[in-house]
Amino acid sequence: MPDNSLTSSRKSDHIRINLEEDVRSGLTTGLERYRFVHRALPELDLDDIDLSVPLFGKRLQTPLLISSMTGGAGETTAINLALAAAAQEAGIAMGVGSQRAAIEDPALADTFRVRQVAPDILLFANLGAVQLNYGYGLEQCQRAVDMIEADALILHFNALQEAVQPEGNTRFAGLLRKIEQVCRALPAPVIAKEVGWGFSEEDVWHLAAAGVSAIEVAGAGGTSWTQVEMHRAQSESQRRLAAAFVDWGIPTAEAILNVRRVAPAMTVLASGGLRTGTDIAKCLALGASLGGMAGPFLKAAAISPEAVLQTIAELRRAIQVCMFAAGAGSISQLQATPLVEDSRK
Repeated sequence: MPDNSLTSSRKSDHIRINLEEDVRSGLTTGLERYRFVHRALPELDLDDIDLSVPLFGKRLQTPLLISSMTGGAGETTAINLALAAAAQEAGIAMGVGSQRAAIEDPALADTFRVRQVAPDILLFANLGAVQLNYGYGLEQCQRAVDMIEADALILHFNALQEAVQPEGNTRFAGLLRKIEQVCRALPAPVIAKEVGWGFSEEDVWHLAAAGVSAIEVAGAGGTSWTQVEMHRAQSESQRRLAAAFVDWGIPTAEAILNVRRVAPAMTVLASGGLRTGTDIAKCLALGASLGGMAGPFLKAAAISPEAVLQTIAELRRAIQVCMFAAGAGSISQLQATPLVEDSRK
């Protein structure tokens, strides 16, 4: 039986390190290479711009996702409730962190349950894809969805993080067939999510063929989980191993384009180093349906639910102003707005 106390302790370590340490990737998102063509005559009224977007049968008021972060440790309950309450008020989507701890110890399920404060939001359950090679199957996937009354299930991919953890789960061989089985049998849509290193074209092709409904690219340029693990390392050897991968990964902009080239009909959720509303707007213009953030929301949630709402409001206004200055009156128009690429950056 897995030692759930270790899983919970790891969650606590991850929160503390993300709040206190510099865990940024050595790479940029690649979004700095793109800019909008400024429209001096946008022929729009700013306040009439429509930021709403449909996704998985629900309509978001802003194309924004509070990306999967946490759960499974005592202090995470308040964080998830603060995030969810803000998501409910603002009409945006949210994902919870890996629910493995609560699958192993049902007493921890309440650290993930947020429907009492967010009955209407688009909510994503979450399990590590590799757990399908460690005894998990359709039953555990359904339990994760049912546990939080989720609208979809995220299967996250963190091979590199697992490889630099002394306790990491690294048996990734034969995983694709099991993912396909879950996609075929699970009533809820399945989302494939990286955790900060992006998806290659080959990975996208295989995941699309397996039947995933969406891909959250989570490219390089934001939090690097090898750097998080570096701060958790118990020896200098482990620390050096994790530190060696600070500049590993596929930048977020490139990862979005990988999906668009290989699976143009696939729903793309953009994340990985997004920090501003203009970052999100660029991702939408590259082909994403919404933009996700984790770090900025975690820091805000550690302050108060009001701080989360303030962060959302600032992001929303920046997206709206960007759309106004680019001449896009709706998200669909923004997705059809060309970007200028500066290859010098």
